[in-house]
Amino acid sequence: MESWSVEQVCNWLKLRNLGELVPKFREEEISGAALLALNDRMVQQLVKKIGHQAVLMDLIKKYQQQKSGLESLTYCCETASQKFPEVISGKNLKSFFVRHKMLQWTSSYVLPDFPYDVKCILAEKKCPDHSMRIRIIEFLQADMTKYLEGSLYPNSQQYNVVVSALLQAYPFLDEDGNGFLLWKRALKDRFKYVRRPIEDDEQVLRNKCKFGHRRGQSRKSSFAENTLDGVQGQVEEEPAHLKGSAMDLHIKWLNQEYMKTQRNWEEVENRMNVTIEIRRKMISDKAPLKDVLRLFPFLRCPYQLFREFQLLTHMDIHKKTVEILEIYSENILSLYVVRNNPINIMLQENLKQHTEEDVLKYMKMTAACLLLPEVFGDDSSLFAAVNEEVKAVTPVLEVKNPFNVNSCEFALYIEREELAQLDDCTMALAALVAAFHVFDIPCPKRIHRTLNFLESLVFEVRSPAAL
Repeated sequence: MESWSVEQVCNWLKLRNLGELVPKFREEEISGAALLALNDRMVQQLVKKIGHQAVLMDLIKKYQQQKSGLESLTYCCETASQKFPEVISGKNLKSFFVRHKMLQWTSSYVLPDFPYDVKCILAEKKCPDHSMRIRIIEFLQADMTKYLEGSLYPNSQQYNVVVSALLQAYPFLDEDGNGFLLWKRALKDRFKYVRRPIEDDEQVLRNKCKFGHRRGQSRKSSFAENTLDGVQGQVEEEPAHLKGSAMDLHIKWLNQEYMKTQRNWEEVENRMNVTIEIRRKMISDKAPLKDVLRLFPFLRCPYQLFREFQLLTHMDIHKKTVEILEIYSENILSLYVVRNNPINIMLQENLKQHTEEDVLKYMKMTAACLLLPEVFGDDSSLFAAVNEEVKAVTPVLEVKNPFNVNSCEFALYIEREELAQLDDCTMALAALVAAFHVFDIPCPKRIHRTLNFLESLVFEVRSPAAL
């Protein structure tokens, strides 16, 4: 950061939703070194809004703490090497720093030195074509593997950091706010491509065994004929606790328990945990949704859908969605673009009939949820069907009487079939986002900006574009 130019600092501000500060930073010629030298008084003079002051100081403080921690570690190692030269030799010290770098690189990642042809395209700020994108992704994958000391299994945070660094250095690659997820997906696909032919790497083999890949066999093309008995054949080479009849028994128990009125939810969660590997394999192999739901009907239950999402992402999607609507609902409803929308008009008419604060808040959050596609210029029919028939095959909400407290209904549909009934708008929105991830369904382009906005807040991968 110390070596950043004024323009790089400005791009960094934009990526953290501090774009309002850019003109002032350009006027005062705040470079990276100047940014890190700012104290509380300088920030107060430079930035007018208290919220922006707090965010900026927090970002500066975190970077300085990381830098201070690394310097402290270096000092301790040098001291130790003087006291115990026979223990910490030059070779051991180098190995120690390599391991420390592997743990800390996510907070200080630096992009690799791209080849000359890639540099030329990036210097001209041209959006790369397909072949050039592949070149960029190849170099990022190779560089990440180097940082990970040869590992081919980065975690989600490491993917996020690398893609953020790429878009921070070259903001024009962001492609109207959709670039983050596109570049991250391409990078993950590259790692999958590299891992696929490897047969002698211990870590790759271990993970292939874990997730049900079998050497020398191609993926099944269809799951249409799968039955409960057929599951046994799919998991012949699973770990011992998932073999044959045991898997069959788990799935049969889940199907029987789903039919009961009083369910043993603790045991349901345990058995859903045990069967997640075969379930994820079916979904990744593009098994028909009806087959997945036939074997695992509890995915129709909203909170089991949320739990599956949490197992995959370590994120509480329902809690995050409540926070999103509480924070953004007032801003969404105040936008000019939604002022004359039928949903907003319907909201205003219903607000006059109630005085209870909780009811008014609920109605505003519902309206904000339904108006999100309008805010981003997306196709609202791919998001929610309000008082009309569902037509989209991708995950979509069916909403009836949204502002009638006593008769409103929310449901999630996939492939024009009802998946789950939902209690309110927050649960409905959470289920919609979760369904795309849990069932590995590509997001339609005509709703991509809305889903990208929601995912950026859920995953906290970057600051969303200002409304």
